Amino acid sequence: MNTKQIDYILELAQTKNFNRAAENLFISQSTLTYQIKEVEKELQFELFERSGKGATLTPAGKQFITTLKGVKQQLKRGIEQAQNFSKKYSDNITIGLPTRSCIYYLPQAIKEFNIKYPDISITPIFNDFYSPEEFLKGNQDIYFTFDNEMKHVPDTKLIPLYRTGIYLITQKSDNLAKLTKATIQDLKGRTLMVGGGSPPKLKALQEKIINETQIDYFNSENHDTTLTNILSDKGICLTPGFFNDYTDEFAWIPFDYEEEFECCLCVHTSDKRETLMEFIKILKKIYQNINV
Repeated sequence: MNTKQIDYILELAQTKNFNRAAENLFISQSTLTYQIKEVEKELQFELFERSGKGATLTPAGKQFITTLKGVKQQLKRGIEQAQNFSKKYSDNITIGLPTRSCIYYLPQAIKEFNIKYPDISITPIFNDFYSPEEFLKGNQDIYFTFDNEMKHVPDTKLIPLYRTGIYLITQKSDNLAKLTKATIQDLKGRTLMVGGGSPPKLKALQEKIINETQIDYFNSENHDTTLTNILSDKGICLTPGFFNDYTDEFAWIPFDYEEEFECCLCVHTSDKRETLMEFIKILKKIYQNINV
């Protein structure tokens, strides 16, 4: 299957009519019909059910079209990135992280690095938490991780970047926002949002608070949902400091808890590029005197 055939399938799935799809594609109906049959022959299943009214996706076609749309989008992004890269850069260093706030000073580091190496691109790639698959496949050069998540992975090296504690997040108008440091006892009578992909260390603290304190709680799907709930007066939450995006929209109060998160950069031991290590050195230098 080639890219033109992908376009033909997607257009026919959209219009559900061979004539209309052919017109939109600026080809003849016979060409479109032939190409669709060729693809179905290659796939060994029918994509469309034909009738006098037009063409509708088969159950297999509906399943396949979902994947095909993703492939089309990834191909488009890949072409755009390659076009940008070919015009200016001789090399590329990719860094996988779940949110920009995890390495808040990443833009500053990229800017400093590009002054010295203007022909090398630094490309952030945003993953879900606990998703090192693309890094392990070799599709990412650096991977943000914490609490030794990748410690025992072969052929990788962990480079500590910074340590951060746990913070209480509230509305700025909340009385708790006046505290310089919050304790478990300060949470009595409140509603604590839990879950949402919390790392094990935070889950342990949440369970400790629920067991020891008179506090209501409910599960929140993810961090963005939690922040929305805070602004909706539904509760408060505890979170690692690496979620802080410094927008000044919420109050971030240090929480009195001895456990910290050690945030690291994971690299492939086989990657010997001096420029990669130079970029990491810049990041480490920036974070040396910052209280995260």
